[in-house]
Amino acid sequence: MLGVMTDLTTVIRGAQARDDGRAGFRRAGRPEGRAPRRVTAPRALLAIVLTGQFMAVLDASVVNVAAPAIHAELHASGAGLQLVIAGYVITYAVLLVTGARLGDIVGHRRMFLAGLAAFTLASLGCGLATSTAMLVALRFIQGAGAAAMIPQVLSLIQRTFTGTSRAGAMRLYAAVIAGGAVAGQVAGGLLVTANLFGSGWRAVFLVNVPIGVALLATGARMLPHGAADRRRGLDPAGLALLIPAAVALVLPLVLGQSEHWPVWGWICLAGSVLLFGLFAVTERRLEARGGSPLIPGRVLSLPGVAMGVAALFVTMAVFGGFFFALALHLQGGLGDTPLRAGLIFAPSAATFALVSLNWQRLPRRLHGALIIAGFAAYAAGLLCMAALLHGGGTGGVPLYLALGLTGAGMAAAFSPLMTAVLMRVPVADAADATGVVVTVNQLAIVIGVATFGTLYLNQAGPLPSGGRYGPAEHAAFTLASAHAVAVTFSALAAAALAGGILALIRALAARPARSALGGPALAAPVPVAALVPVAGSGPELGAVALRAGALPPGDWRPAPRGLAPCPPGGWRPAHPGAGAVTPSIRDCAAATAGQIAEIMERDACS
Repeated sequence: MLGVMTDLTTVIRGAQARDDGRAGFRRAGRPEGRAPRRVTAPRALLAIVLTGQFMAVLDASVVNVAAPAIHAELHASGAGLQLVIAGYVITYAVLLVTGARLGDIVGHRRMFLAGLAAFTLASLGCGLATSTAMLVALRFIQGAGAAAMIPQVLSLIQRTFTGTSRAGAMRLYAAVIAGGAVAGQVAGGLLVTANLFGSGWRAVFLVNVPIGVALLATGARMLPHGAADRRRGLDPAGLALLIPAAVALVLPLVLGQSEHWPVWGWICLAGSVLLFGLFAVTERRLEARGGSPLIPGRVLSLPGVAMGVAALFVTMAVFGGFFFALALHLQGGLGDTPLRAGLIFAPSAATFALVSLNWQRLPRRLHGALIIAGFAAYAAGLLCMAALLHGGGTGGVPLYLALGLTGAGMAAAFSPLMTAVLMRVPVADAADATGVVVTVNQLAIVIGVATFGTLYLNQAGPLPSGGRYGPAEHAAFTLASAHAVAVTFSALAAAALAGGILALIRALAARPARSALGGPALAAPVPVAALVPVAGSGPELGAVALRAGALPPGDWRPAPRGLAPCPPGGWRPAHPGAGAVTPSIRDCAAATAGQIAEIMERDACS
C-alpha cells in the first residue's frame, strides 16, 4: 500500500507545514505547549516503531496464502477462513480512531507498548490455536492490539524527527507500509513451505512472538514519554453501535452460504441497517454538541468527499475479494504450493508500487482522467484473468501480464483518488477526514472478503482437505474452482467499473468556484477569529489541526517552521522578492490542506 501512505504523507506535509515536531504553531516569542522529551537514539526509536508497524501490516495479508493450510489442519470451512481474515480487519477498522485518541489521552508510548503486548500475546495464541473458533477469537484480539499500536507510530515519529530527518523517516514509514502489504503474500508462502519445526501455517503467527518480545523490551527503555493531550474525547456510544453493526453485516455474509442462508442471517442484515442508522444519528448529535464523533458528518458533506470515499470503498472491497479468491484458487484449485501462490502476486505488487510512486509526475489536469482510466484498467485486468483461468489452466505468462495490469489500475485509481479526497479537506478537519478514510478502507476489505469470498465459495463448493479428494475428485474441483474464480472476477470487474462511475460523479460534484488561491473554496469558510493554533498530533496521522476557540490577543505571525492563522495583513513572504500574491484572511481561513501547503512553499516556508 505504498500509494496510500505516499499520498497521506503528502497531506500531512501540507497540514503540518514542516513544523518542528513539537509546536507547529508559535506565538511571537513564546512556544505553544510543552515539547515532549526527545529520545537520545532516534534511529532506535524508528527501528522499534517501524518494526511493530511492519508486523501489524504483514498480518493483515499473510493469512491469505496460509488459508488453505489452515483449512487442511483445522478442517476450517470456507466461512471459517473468511472470519480468520476478516476478524483481524474488523476490530482494527472500528477501533483505529479510538486507539489514536487514547494515544493522545494516555500517551503514545504507553498505547504503543500496550497494543504491542496485546498483539504479541494474541499472535502466540493464534499459533497455538487448536480450533477454528479459537483462532478466529484470537484474530479479533490481535486486530484490537494493532488498532492500539499502529496510530501511535506516526505520532512518535513526528515528535522525534525534524526537518530533513523527518522527511527521511516518513519515506521509511511509507516503504514499511508498502513492504508489509506486499511481503505478506510472499512471507506467508515462505513460512508455510519452510514448515519450521513442523509448525506449518502456525509459523505465520509464531514468528511475531520473539520479535514482539524484543520490541517490548527495547521500547520500554527507549521510547519517549510525551505529554498527554486530553482535548479530544472518545466516542463510546458511537463505538458501541459501530462494532455490532459491522459484525451483524459481516457474519451473515460469511456464514450464510454454509448455513444455507438461515432466517437469523436475514435478521442480522436488517439489524445492521438499523444499527448503522442509529450510529449516524448518534454521530450527528454528538457533533452538534461539540463532541468528537468517530465519523464527523461535516467531513462527508464537503463537495465530492462522500462520493470519493464511496469510490475508495469499492476499490478496497475489490482488493480484498481479489486476493482472497485468487489465493484459494491457486492452492486449492490448481494445487500450487504456498510459496508459488505467494510469488504469483509479485507482478501486481510491482506495478502497484511503480504507479503509486510516479503518478504525481503527470500534470495535475490529468489526475482526474487518470482515476477513471485506473478503474477501467482495474476492471480490464480482472476480466482478462477471468478469461485466462476459466478453463482450469494456469494462465501462463498472460496471467502475469493481467496481474500487472490489475495492480497498475488499482494504483492509478486509488492513489490519486485518496489524495484528491484528503487534499480538499480543510486543515481543521484533516485528522478527522483521515480517520474516516482509513476506517472506511479497512471495513471495505472486510466486506470484500465476505461478499466476493462467499460468491467464490458458493460457486466452487467444499474446499479439498488432505486426502479427502482423489485425483478424479480434485480434477473436478479444479474445474469448479476455475468457474468460480471466473465468475468472482467478473463480479469484481463490474464493481471496479461502478467505482469508476462513482469517481466520475465525484469529479463533477467537486467543481466549486475558484478562490483567490487558485483552488476550490469552501462554501462556508471558518472565521479567522475562531481559529487557534494547536500543536497536536491528531488522531490518525498526527496532522496539525486548527481547533475552534477564541484568538488570544497578541502579535500573531507565521512561525518559521509552522503554520499560523493568517495575520491581519495577509500572509507575508518569508524572503524579499517572493513575488507571490498575498492571500486574504478569508482565503487563509477557507484554504484546504493542499492549498496551505502551496502557500507555505511559496511565501512563508523558505
